[in-house]
Amino acid sequence: MNDNTGKLILRLALGILILLHGIAKIKGGVGGLSGAVTAAGLPAFVTYGVYVGEVLAPILVLLGWYCRIGAGLIAINMLFAFALVHGAELTTLGKSGGWALELQGMFLFTAIALVLLGPGRFSLNGK
Repeated sequence: MNDNTGKLILRLALGILILLHGIAKIKGGVGGLSGAVTAAGLPAFVTYGVYVGEVLAPILVLLGWYCRIGAGLIAINMLFAFALVHGAELTTLGKSGGWALELQGMFLFTAIALVLLGPGRFSLNGK
């Protein structure tokens, strides 16, 4: 019971917080990201992958339906965020002394944990 409750809490925290970023992208668009994508030598259409990583994937995680795939997509999305947007901050400490990318790091490592743990019993997959 406790393991499944813990997995549910991880799914809810990651899914809701990433989905909020996705909703902001739906409302405001992804135009601001295309410069970073093309500067990295990738085609501009790759920018739209953010909708997979920040809308579709967190919905899968929240529902616990193909949660491992959704969490894997979030992890990939975060690696792109590190590489394309936050690369200069990888070794930087923030004003409070913590890692400047601690939120992004928490998203990445929570996603990896869910890939490894799975969704738990309180999910559509319910295993």
